[in-house]
Amino acid sequence: MQLTHYNTNFNKQKFPITLVCDHVTNAPNIGSLFRIADAFGVEKLILCGENIHLGRKMAKTSRATEKVLNYEIAETASKIVEELKNENHQIISLEITSSSKPIHTFKFSKEKPIALIIGDENFGVSEAILKISDAIIHIDMFGRNSSMNVVQATNIALYEITKQLL
Repeated sequence: MQLTHYNTNFNKQKFPITLVCDHVTNAPNIGSLFRIADAFGVEKLILCGENIHLGRKMAKTSRATEKVLNYEIAETASKIVEELKNENHQIISLEITSSSKPIHTFKFSKEKPIALIIGDENFGVSEAILKISDAIIHIDMFGRNSSMNVVQATNIALYEITKQLL
């Protein structure tokens, strides 16, 4: 018998992870990020940018998780990231750079809370945030494309992080 969200018995758990979205503005992507952040027990979601709207398109994709997930909307991602760094979070950016490490080889520390930074659908994580990151990780890809949708990449990253933190 297939289980539904009414009869599964997964253990509810929160992880010390703050997901910071650097100018992710597409409403369906934001809705999906709410849903996946809830599914992986993320402590907080911070949406950063000037034109963040939590309207009908977002709500359709989020499946009401915006009602149960701790979140905030801020204008400037770099300011939020600096605050989290000052609060002793490990700043981990999900981005492909010349110095990024493959996520499957990276060891996430259980000693400090994690701020996972994800970037804009077109331009990725800003250079200013990459410079203050404690680590930059990427997902190895084996096709011709060098990027994937921000939500799919976040799914993979949160799976790997929570698997290590369990």
